Amino acid sequence: IPHITVPPSDVSTPEGSNVYFRCAAIGEPKPEIIWFNNGIDITEKMTSDNRIHILRDGTLMITNAGSEDVGEYECMARNSAGEVKSPAYSLSLVNQTKPSAIINTRNVEVQKGASAIISCSVRGNPTPQITWRKDGQNVLQDQRFRILRNGSLYITRVKEGDQGLFVLEASNSRGSSSDSTNLIVLIVPTFVREPQSVTVLEGGTVEVHCSATGYPQPDIHWRKNGATLPNDPRYMIMGGMALRVVRAIQSDTGDYTCLAVNKAGQNQAEASVVVKQREPPIFTQSPQDLDVEVGAFIRLPCAAAGDPTPIITWSKDGVQITDSTKFGVTEDGLLIRDVGKDDEGRYQCAARNSIGYIATHMELDVTMLSFDSEGDVFVNETFQQAQEDVDRAIKGTIDRLFDSTRHRTPSDLLQIFKFPSTDALNIARAAEVFELTIELIHQKIQDGESVNLTDVDIRFNDLVSPFYVSLIANYSGCTTFRKNVDCSDICFHKKYRTYDGTCNNLQHKEWGASLTPFQRFVKPVYENGLSTPVGWNSSKLYFGYPKPKSREVSSKILATNHVTDHPNYSHMLMQWGQFLDHDIDLVVPSLSRAQFKDGIECKDTCDNEPPCFPLEVPEDDPRIQRHQCMEFTRSSAVCGSGSTSAFFDFIMPREQMNSLTSYIDASNVYGSSKELAEKLRDTSRENHGRLRVGRDDGTRNPFLPFNDDFPIDCDRDESESPIPCFLAGDVRANEQVGLTAMHTLWMREHNRIADDLYDINPHWNDETLYHEARKIVGAAMQHITYKFWLPKVIGPTGMAILGNMKITTRLFGHGLIQPILRRLNESFVTSEHGNLPLHKAFFSPFRLVEEGGIDPILRGLYATPLKQPSPDHMMNSELTERLFHMAHAIALDLGALNIHRGRDHALPPYNEWRKFCGLPVARTFDDFADEIKSDTVRDKMEDVYGHPGNVDLFVGGMAEDPVDGALIGPTLSCILAKQFKRLRDGDRFWYENMGVFSPGQLTQIKQISLARVLCDNGNTISRVNDDAFLFISNLNEYKKCREIPSIDLGMWAECPEDLYINSLTVGPVRSRRSIGDTVEAYGSKNVSRTTAKSEKETVVTAKQSKSEEVKEVNEDVEQRLKSLENKLEVMMSAVVSMQDSISTLSEEVSRGSIKSSQMDERLHDVATGE
Repeated sequence: IPHITVPPSDVSTPEGSNVYFRCAAIGEPKPEIIWFNNGIDITEKMTSDNRIHILRDGTLMITNAGSEDVGEYECMARNSAGEVKSPAYSLSLVNQTKPSAIINTRNVEVQKGASAIISCSVRGNPTPQITWRKDGQNVLQDQRFRILRNGSLYITRVKEGDQGLFVLEASNSRGSSSDSTNLIVLIVPTFVREPQSVTVLEGGTVEVHCSATGYPQPDIHWRKNGATLPNDPRYMIMGGMALRVVRAIQSDTGDYTCLAVNKAGQNQAEASVVVKQREPPIFTQSPQDLDVEVGAFIRLPCAAAGDPTPIITWSKDGVQITDSTKFGVTEDGLLIRDVGKDDEGRYQCAARNSIGYIATHMELDVTMLSFDSEGDVFVNETFQQAQEDVDRAIKGTIDRLFDSTRHRTPSDLLQIFKFPSTDALNIARAAEVFELTIELIHQKIQDGESVNLTDVDIRFNDLVSPFYVSLIANYSGCTTFRKNVDCSDICFHKKYRTYDGTCNNLQHKEWGASLTPFQRFVKPVYENGLSTPVGWNSSKLYFGYPKPKSREVSSKILATNHVTDHPNYSHMLMQWGQFLDHDIDLVVPSLSRAQFKDGIECKDTCDNEPPCFPLEVPEDDPRIQRHQCMEFTRSSAVCGSGSTSAFFDFIMPREQMNSLTSYIDASNVYGSSKELAEKLRDTSRENHGRLRVGRDDGTRNPFLPFNDDFPIDCDRDESESPIPCFLAGDVRANEQVGLTAMHTLWMREHNRIADDLYDINPHWNDETLYHEARKIVGAAMQHITYKFWLPKVIGPTGMAILGNMKITTRLFGHGLIQPILRRLNESFVTSEHGNLPLHKAFFSPFRLVEEGGIDPILRGLYATPLKQPSPDHMMNSELTERLFHMAHAIALDLGALNIHRGRDHALPPYNEWRKFCGLPVARTFDDFADEIKSDTVRDKMEDVYGHPGNVDLFVGGMAEDPVDGALIGPTLSCILAKQFKRLRDGDRFWYENMGVFSPGQLTQIKQISLARVLCDNGNTISRVNDDAFLFISNLNEYKKCREIPSIDLGMWAECPEDLYINSLTVGPVRSRRSIGDTVEAYGSKNVSRTTAKSEKETVVTAKQSKSEEVKEVNEDVEQRLKSLENKLEVMMSAVVSMQDSISTLSEEVSRGSIKSSQMDERLHDVATGE
């Protein structure tokens, strides 16, 4: 009889599932399995329902089970011996539910290092599968995370990085559910900046800074000597962190505790404050009367003590003395070099601080020497010859450059756009005449004499006596051009810049001024130690190798035909760099392109003979086959440097002169001299402070004016349009059309601002409108440079330093230039005039005048990518092979020019700059590997230079791989960061300095962007990126101009109370209108200024009420002002008289003419006017 070995079991399943009832039996013969549903043989049902099957092993399978299948099921095992039946088992359907996942706490807070549980409640049928995620990642990848049985998440040793959004996911066959919560990691405060002990003078301001980090951000609390701060309004907490105590008194001395507190706990740090009593100056060293011989080098001692530390100033016969090649003002005395008869006189040393002022005097007598030097007899003859040779060479150069009948070579164009101003020409001429005179004297006595101008250790009076040296200096003009800077108009100088940069630093009035020497970070490297450039003597070895030819270096290392687009930055970044550079430096070139000694032009010789320093062409040059060298002339020297310095009894290597101001002050818009600035100004009546404009471009926007006084056709070929060069604040404005477009843009921006300021302040005269607009434009350039441009160039590391841009470091931008200048129309497709190969963009102002204006160029700059800087592809061949290309001339090589100019200016080699920037000095080329990663580039450098110590800075800097977030490598980033720190910190008119702008004005200055300037001054520019230096490939991401923030010049409005106070100022009246007109303009309660920008236009409306009440106010104000002016005139007269009396009294005291017992009586007389 059969025996059932595996009986069925009850089944509970969701509807639609597959159901299996198992049944197995044994017996002899093998039993047959038969199934019954609710007592009925299921075989009959199988014939009509194909969902039901009996499998070979006897299992009953029902697919897609439904309500009709619910019931009891039995299995029977039957054979010939008998049958047996199993008990009945049921099939039932269950309700399946979608998961429900709920996290019990919205924000879970836990302290760093502790354990945390994120508890939850999860339901569903079937039982859901649980997953926890953070930032899209399954948390179980970290062993610190564990899921508990109830689905909650357990975290051990919580880290700061665990903070964030945690997502719980529960899923089963019916669906899924999720919930999220924030894990907040509480962190005990730690100090980012601990308070530092300070010592201040009584009456000064105490500032103790303290900042902390933690989570939540800690609150800062201050305590003094363990107790709460005194309830004194002099105590202030600035920005919730820094403690400031104004008008400090000695009782403010104490220990101050900074407490940083948050939910996680607290931390504290202490600093001491000492308030010292002020002390007036007293002399610790005083000068005595002195007799010296002509030509001496003397030091007049003078030092003072006091608190604050006194400032020492010197004057001679009432004229203040500043640092120069003649005088050196130090903390403990005055240095006078090459003393001459002109230096005789009465010298005053004065010491002043905020407490007092003292002065002492001495007399200097100068005695002429009677001995003669061997070269004295040749002075008159050689001076005449030197003067004639230099003047002949200069005249020949000028005649040749500006001869309209001849074609111009690339070198012509290069010299024309850098041709010096009249002042620069005269100063440079003086140095050339002086130096050539000395050289000719040396030649006259060279037979048998051992005097050698390359020997910097000898005394040069053996060659020419001091009297004749002084004579040569005076005749040549070397002493004539020392500036006598007048900064006495303090009302002007405290508010506005001068054109030439003088009076920015009131202690050192010539610092940063135009026509002054460049300053250096690292000592220069001249071949003879004094004046001749490296490579002057081609046979001289450096580190066992000759210095390679500049052209060879350029063609073998720098040049490339391969250009890669930068993914993030626009070509405008390059253009701004060039425009900015033309605001801060322009070296005065040699005045002649012919040798002084024989008049042979530099283009016709390959000899190194002043001022010629030609670039030799290698024999295997890939392009230049028929010429042995390219023309190159040295930069002019500063008088008293180089070989001439020895005749002033002090040795100073040859230095070059900057013809621009060294500040970021928009001198490229306004000029660096009064003469040029006045040429650029609109001289028409009622010009409202505007700049001159040229012809209209067909819309309301004009071009730059043509350079009428210097009419150079900027035609480089007979086939091109003879359009004159434009006139701008920098002589290089016509160099290439992108640069010309930038000059045009900022001329328009000045005039737009001046017009708006006039609408706001109609009482301002033309001079005020001009200087206020100029001040805003200068600040705009500073803001754009430091906020938008510089961080992209030097990266975060460089910005952290911000703290010898001359020649080489500014030229990194040449590695960013694309070979094509794009010209795009309003739809951002190529304009009808097509794009410009770079060599066709040089000196081509006609392309703006006749080919669509500045908009296509500007749009092409901000809407196309920058060239990706790459050590393997440094400079595109348009610059190295086709610079200033013309069909009838040999094109120049910008890379070779950069290298050669660096040698002319004695820039130390790359290795020295690495040392300056804290990088290791390389002894093999593999030592460069951390900064120059390309093996190919290092191999090329080794092949060309031979030794790492020979690598030029320009080449080494270009070869470096950019640091993270920057466009340049670590060396150039270091140099630029230090340079831009000086440009900021050394500028009294830096836009963020206190007092330069009011807080409201500064807020508006910080709204300025290059994008807004483009919108306001283009003709059809309507869409830009809000950061014009970023490249956007998707045109839909450009913003409409109305969405770009703009400056609100309403912050410059003078209110009636301002006018009333200003009218009391002593000095000339600046207003064109009467006080009555001024008050009337602001008298109405309904005065308003509404600014509406439709991408281009500013509409200013002022509603003025002219009621009888206002007229009465006008008359009353005028009467009061007249009365106050009379009183002020009397008062100022009394003050001036008192100052004169005090000065006289001071001199009498210093001479001992008055005894101390008489002082009180005399002071009483001064005070009472007797």
